[in-house]
Amino acid sequence: MFLSGDESEIREMLSNTSSNRLEYFFSGYDTVVIDEAQEIKNIGSTIKLITDKLKHIQVIATGSSAFELANRTAETLTGRKYEFMLFPLSFEEMIAEHGLVKEMQLLSLRLVFGYYQEIVIKPEEAAKHLKLIANSYLYKNLLRLDNIRRTDLLHKILKALALQIGSEVSYNELAQLCNTDGKTIERYIDLLTKAYIIFILPAYNKNIRNEIKKGKKIYFWDNGIRNAIIGNYNSDLSNRTDIGQLWENFLISERTKKNIYYKKEVNCYLWETAQQQEIDYIEEENQNLEVYEFKWNINAKAKIPTTFSSVYNVSKFDVITPKNIATFIGQPSF
Repeated sequence: MFLSGDESEIREMLSNTSSNRLEYFFSGYDTVVIDEAQEIKNIGSTIKLITDKLKHIQVIATGSSAFELANRTAETLTGRKYEFMLFPLSFEEMIAEHGLVKEMQLLSLRLVFGYYQEIVIKPEEAAKHLKLIANSYLYKNLLRLDNIRRTDLLHKILKALALQIGSEVSYNELAQLCNTDGKTIERYIDLLTKAYIIFILPAYNKNIRNEIKKGKKIYFWDNGIRNAIIGNYNSDLSNRTDIGQLWENFLISERTKKNIYYKKEVNCYLWETAQQQEIDYIEEENQNLEVYEFKWNINAKAKIPTTFSSVYNVSKFDVITPKNIATFIGQPSF
């Protein structure tokens, strides 16, 4: 049975109910799918009733707002649920769809317009659909959350983050830029993270005195959303001054998807020192460190700073360019 929380009669049916009524509603079904479940009052309690009393029925609850859905189900469904994050499409999935050669031909479009399903299906309308997604999801839906009340401040914060990809983020500097306070910035970023708009890459630090210990960078889960925020849809990458930022955001977000899909449990970091030595991306697994630098130019060279390599045991080092992208975010290499 497929139900939608957007329909008023479904909301009424599932908001305040009993196991007997639910058994009557779902008679003859062994799977119930509830889309936009976050729109239904007390949906967590309703699913708990089904799970505890109607054990032959499996419930799949989905929603366009991960934050709201988690809030409405987290406490009541503890120990009773499995969670699956449905990200935008991935580089690897599109390789499976039409091959590596075709996907590489579309790489410039992916860096600009991203991987939201509607964008991939209708690339000729990509800019229009990105604007719709940004306006409805980033602003309309997020402003429904209790702690986000100002459209202007939300827009300022998102734009500042979009322009700072690849650079260390300071909450105090963001607060000054957006004319607010550090605690407000921290609260908004926390909500944007829980809503799966952005994610944080913290700094790696263990031994070196001048390592930046509290540094962090913030990336977007989708390049298209990032570009929609700043209103730049130019797919001629030779004319974009932010190609390095686009490349870095794309690789880190795609690698993170890949790690999650393959259940690779790694800790991920950036590395910087006060002397501006840096490493783009580090993965730590069982005390082994894999170190990566990201370069859009296929002929670019890079090496690990001796300050880092003299102290830490690096098990792997690679420079990721468009030439070897498939080894990093394509088929599993671990």
